[in-house]
Amino acid sequence: MSLGKNKKFTGIVILSGIIAFSGLTGCAKKSEPVVEQKPVSTERPVMTPKEDGGIRMPQQISEGRTSAPMYPIYFDFDKYSIKQDMMGRIETNARFLKENPMIKVEIQGNCDERGTNEYNLALGEKRAKAARDFLVNLGVSANRIEIVSLGEESPLEPGSNEAAWTKNRRDDFVIVGK
Repeated sequence: MSLGKNKKFTGIVILSGIIAFSGLTGCAKKSEPVVEQKPVSTERPVMTPKEDGGIRMPQQISEGRTSAPMYPIYFDFDKYSIKQDMMGRIETNARFLKENPMIKVEIQGNCDERGTNEYNLALGEKRAKAARDFLVNLGVSANRIEIVSLGEESPLEPGSNEAAWTKNRRDDFVIVGK
């Protein structure tokens, strides 16, 4: 054998040994720790009276900036009419408010970033008014509902794409007191 063939042969033997060794030991994956998942409660909190005549406010947010157990409603681009698929959400909010007559709510109208600040403030107000009017038509007293337009100033989801815009076109229902 010449010297050149020995180097080649030695390299093959070493490589074969490495492959054989790694095959014996295996490339074990690190086992990931098992994380115990706690069940998500589907129970909705109910406001209860406090000794001083006030009410205990829930400290939970259901979605967006909306106080649990209510839900936000979402709007189509450049629209303020309540979509058919949001009717169940706003009816749930109305039911909760009628069951808890001491609660006042602020409806916060939000928009995505498209459009001028002035336009989006006006659109946010129209969205909040539409939700207020819907709640009133369902029997919630108008004097328990405040509205405010946040326009595009408080986006929930950062980004300049449809996924972010969809989440930012909404009304939040925030409990503000009694």
